[in-house]
Order: sequence, then structure tokens, then C-alpha cells
Amino acid sequence: MKKFSKAAFMMMLALMLVFVAACSSNNEGALGNETPASGKSGTNGEKAAEDYAFGEDQTFHSNEPVSYSMMYSDHENYPTKEDWRLWSAIKEKTNVSFDLSITARSEYENQKSLLVNSGDAPYIIPKTYDESAFVASGQIVPVSDWVQYMPNYMKAVKDWGMEEDLKAKMKNDGKYYVLPGMWEIAGGGYSYIIRKDVFEAAGVDVEGQQGNWTYEEFSAAMKKVKEHTGAEYVFSDQFKGDSALNIAAVQYGVTGGWGLSNGLVFDHEKQQFTFADASDDFKNYLGYFNKLITDGIMDPESFTQEDDAAKAKFFKGDTYVISGIYQVLADFKSKMQDPKAELYMITQPGGPKGMLRVETSRLENGIMISQNALDDLGEEGFIKMLRFVDWLWYSNEGQTLSLWGVEGETYDLDAEGNILLKPDIYYNGMNEGAAKQLNVDYGFAGGVFAYGGSAKLRLSKMTEGEKDFVNRVQSTREQRKLAPPIMGSPEESEQMNLISTPLMDYVKTMTLKFITGQESFDKWDSYKAQVEANGSTRYTDMANDIFGKTKSLLGY
Repeated sequence: MKKFSKAAFMMMLALMLVFVAACSSNNEGALGNETPASGKSGTNGEKAAEDYAFGEDQTFHSNEPVSYSMMYSDHENYPTKEDWRLWSAIKEKTNVSFDLSITARSEYENQKSLLVNSGDAPYIIPKTYDESAFVASGQIVPVSDWVQYMPNYMKAVKDWGMEEDLKAKMKNDGKYYVLPGMWEIAGGGYSYIIRKDVFEAAGVDVEGQQGNWTYEEFSAAMKKVKEHTGAEYVFSDQFKGDSALNIAAVQYGVTGGWGLSNGLVFDHEKQQFTFADASDDFKNYLGYFNKLITDGIMDPESFTQEDDAAKAKFFKGDTYVISGIYQVLADFKSKMQDPKAELYMITQPGGPKGMLRVETSRLENGIMISQNALDDLGEEGFIKMLRFVDWLWYSNEGQTLSLWGVEGETYDLDAEGNILLKPDIYYNGMNEGAAKQLNVDYGFAGGVFAYGGSAKLRLSKMTEGEKDFVNRVQSTREQRKLAPPIMGSPEESEQMNLISTPLMDYVKTMTLKFITGQESFDKWDSYKAQVEANGSTRYTDMANDIFGKTKSLLGY
């Protein structure tokens, strides 16, 4: 009976505290009754409301001016300026300013490592792509312990179903140490830019057929172009072939190019990893590219030449296919020597594994929070800072400000609420030739703040052509399930790295040799034997052992 009475009393007390906080907040936000990661009781809602306003879809505003230290990656194409409208706009909304530690983009990762490992890191550390190296230092807060205090972040996770995506950031303690940028929908990703006018002149119905192309059918279309034009090669690529290899690998069920990684793919039915890059699927994948080269469709220099050389061939009209992202189309169009050239980005072709989406992750780089922030600010001040971060990076208002700027100054809204960039400002292919640039002159749409948001916000920064490309991908390509992370301990991860580095170096070397014909497929068994000797089975077994130990944390 005592236990029941105590539980009832605690429930009533919690309800009373929430009610009092809500009544006294004057609509300035209320703290929930969650317990902080430290185990201490947190700030009550009334106290928080007296100091600052916050809440889901509500502007964060501190009653007193506050400044937070932050690392800043300075991009050479839009170097930071003290008088950017970005800074004053944030201050006007929130009463928050930044004490910036500005570092050139090229040196940002080195400086980040130096500051974190020395214990001198600023409070907020954005532009973090991989936080793994910093976890063991104890200098980074396990931020998953604190996200319950971030209402806009939690709303995005719930409304957009981000739980599976976030598992990719989880470590073997069941926590994550970075707040990733989150998009409601995945982007279109890299694909192939083609000379639509040339393909159509060769008898290829591009818009009518390309959405259903497999890689074999794409090859057949390029063969028609070769026969029509008499060109030495139809396809000469940039990125040392890494983009094309990555895009195609998805449809063959293997890894390659930028996505080479560790050679593992995850079988969701069997719930186990397998090493894909010595399989029959991998052989077929390499054979496809080898045939492109032997048939004179693909330039073998695609895997060795510099990007400028590949682009020069495309601009001159010597070739008619190149890998890229949609944002470069306007720039490419302006550099084509044939003024009648018509460029088109095809939907990524399908393959033996289906018509699959290449781009699956909806996560961007993210923000680490330094332990210094918690130590210096104390628990209440730390939660306040997190709620500012929550507003700026995760509320629609904050994300719109970071991307587009100030309504009436840098953009307007039409009758349907769509963003219209002011005509004298250029951004991302919009308003070509405008006198000012959104990032250079105003500081908005920069890589430190502007990543993540709703589908509407993501589409708002696209031209009509890019929207069409993304919609084609979303509507005609099947979503792939995300593979779980391998959440090894530092010691296990080090052992795996010692195996994977020479193993995947060998795979990468032999990939090029098989594709370009330097190595015959008659020696495929020798390749498989060497992959095994280099530790592919040992690596796969370790991955599955770790998954077996941690899968309950991942919900398997």
C-alpha cells in the first residue's frame, strides 16, 4: 500500500509541476519532467521561462544577452564577414551571439582534433562528419542523453521517422555523440549528366525511356550515340571514376568508388553481414564497366584523369556523358562550346538488384557539443544552450533563416507560402547574373548552419529542373533499408581497421585492373584467394560478432 501511495503522490506532484510551469510560462515555453543525464533534478519550467523563451515551433529568445563559443569552418568561396546579415538576424531573434573560433575549411579537421584533444574546444562544434575519433577522449558530450530537452529536434525525429537513420550514429554504449543535420526526404544524389540533344539525334527517346533504364539499357543507348556520332568515347568521367562506381554498385549489391568502405553489405533477412566485393555480383559489376571500355563507350582515362580534363572533353563536345550532381548543370551549360547543347540528368539506372535509390541517408554532417559547455555553464545553462541550438538548427524558423535569410530583405513569400529569392540576389542557379550572392554578401545558405529541414525547405532551394530530378528518383526508385552500424569497442575497431585498410586497398587496385583490362577475368579465382588471404572472412566474422553483441541496442 505504501508503494502505491508514494507512486500516486509522485505522479500528482509531477502533474502539478507541469501545470504550474505551463501557467506561469506566459507562453514562453515549459521544461518537461524528464531527468537530465547527470541524474540531478533539472531546472523547473517556471525558472526557465523567466530566463528565456523556447518551445516546439517557437522562437528561442534569451532575456539577457548571451554568447556561445563555436568553431567555424571558413569557406574560401564565401569567407566570413563581421557585417553579414546572418549574425545580426540571429541576434535580433534570439539575443544570442557567437564567440567564433574561425578556421580555414582546409584546416578545419586538424584544428578540431587539436582543440578537442587538448580540452580547449569551443562549446559548439559544427561541420562534423565523423565524431568517432573524439568519443573516447571524454571531451564530447553524449548528446543523445540530452535531446529530450530539444523539442524541435524531437519533433523532427518523430514526424519524419528518423529513428532508423539515427542508429547509424550510435556507438557501442548505445549513445550518440553528434546532432546530425536531418532532412525529411533524401536528396537525388549523384547521377549521369548527358547531352540530351545528341542522344535524341541518335534515336534515343530520353524522357520516355530513361526512367526505366537498367545499366544494360543505358549502355545500349550510349552505343547508339557512338554509332551516330563516330566519337572515340561517349562517356569520359571525372572523380577518378569514384562517382560512377558508387552509383552502379548499389544496383549490383556490392560496394565501390566513394562507397567502397569495408566491402560489407547487410542481409536484412538473415541479419548478417557478408563480404560483397569478391562475390559473383562483384564480378558482374566489374564486367559491366570492362565491357564499356572494350566496346569503346567509356574512356579508360576516366579512372586516372583529373576532373578538369574530363570536363574539358564534355564541354568541347568530344564526349556526351559525365557524372555529377544537379547543382552543376547551370555552370556546365554556360561552358558548353555548342550553344545549342541540351543537358539532362538521368534517373540512376537500375540493375540486377532492382531499381533502387542510390541516396538513402537523410542525415547530414552534424554538431558535437563540447564537455566544456556543460562544465562551464552548469546543467541549467547547458540546457538553455541546447535549446538555442535546437531552434537554430532544427526548427523550421531557424532553418529558413539560416538558408534564406530575412523575409522582405533577401526573400519574399508567394500566396502559397513558397520562398521567392529577391531578384538581385543569386543562389544555387537562381537569378543568374544577379549583383549579390546569398552566401557571399549576406552569410546565409552557408555550410555551417544551413543543412537539414522539411521536404518543402529542401525543394525550395532547387530549380524546377532539379525538383523534377528529385521527384523522378523519389517516385520511381525503391527505398533501400539502412545497414546497421558496426558498434565495436575502440580496441575492436582498431583491429578491424588493421585488416580493412590493406584489404580494401587491394580491392581498389584490382577493381581498376579488371575494369581497364590490365587483369584478365580468367584470374578471378586468384583474386578471390588473395582477398581471403588479406582477411575478408576474418573481418566479416568480427563484424557479425559485434553485431550479435549489440543488435539489441539497435532494436534487432
